[in-house]
Amino acid sequence: MKPVATAWAEGERMIELLGYRFFIHALLAAVFTGITCGFIGTYIVTRRIVFISGGIGHASFGGVGIAYYLGFNPIIGAALFSILSAVAIEAFSQNSTLRKDTLIGIMWSFGMAVGIIFIYITPGYTANLMTYLFGNILTVSAFDLYLMAGLAVIIIAFFLLLLKEILTISFDEEYSRTQGIPVAIINYILIGLVALTIVINIRVVGIILVISLLTIPQATANLISKNFKSIIFYSIGFGFLSSISGLFLSYKFNIPSGATIIFSSILIFLIVRLGLYFYTRVRIRRG
Repeated sequence: MKPVATAWAEGERMIELLGYRFFIHALLAAVFTGITCGFIGTYIVTRRIVFISGGIGHASFGGVGIAYYLGFNPIIGAALFSILSAVAIEAFSQNSTLRKDTLIGIMWSFGMAVGIIFIYITPGYTANLMTYLFGNILTVSAFDLYLMAGLAVIIIAFFLLLLKEILTISFDEEYSRTQGIPVAIINYILIGLVALTIVINIRVVGIILVISLLTIPQATANLISKNFKSIIFYSIGFGFLSSISGLFLSYKFNIPSGATIIFSSILIFLIVRLGLYFYTRVRIRRG
């Protein structure tokens, strides 16, 4: 009876958490993270521009440092810096002899260097940067939730209005141009949304790990479906599941939530992969 009593007590503690505002914020953040990363992650994986997202994420650290130095919200600073970095990468890659991966490496290094310098020269107490580097979903504020909700609405509306064009561009840019699709404009908007998605979700898993939210749920979804729309919906579900399970595991074992969310995401990927493997083996034997 002791294990049953222990499990019951654990369940009661979990339910009690729902009475805390910070935990409700974390649950809502998991929902919005699943939505934004589900849409944007499917796009960047399909376009094979995951490395660009990593560069933008690390470049946003420059905005964090500048914001600390000037005394305003670091997320706002990171958003502005990351959008400028994303637009610069897109513009230079179209009008420069430099390869795109070289430009990404330059912006990646530049952003990190700027962030470190400005944080160092900021007078007074040096800020704790662990939340921005590795994330903590329990620190999500009401302001962060408003930003997440607003971004989710914008992304959903944009994809609903231009899904056909986004699909065409994702698979064949040259063909899209021949069809009269404004490829350059859509690309700039999408890369801006990528930047905002990365920055807004820094609170959840941090700059170092945010790229994982844009790739691992999509990789899991891709095991089940090859359809763009289906992958979006599966990615949202897997992203939400990994955020929620990571949140509860971090509480139970008292470990960092950002890393635990990513660990949960990888675990879900392995479970789905193994499940499909055994399912295929069973069908072959029956076949």
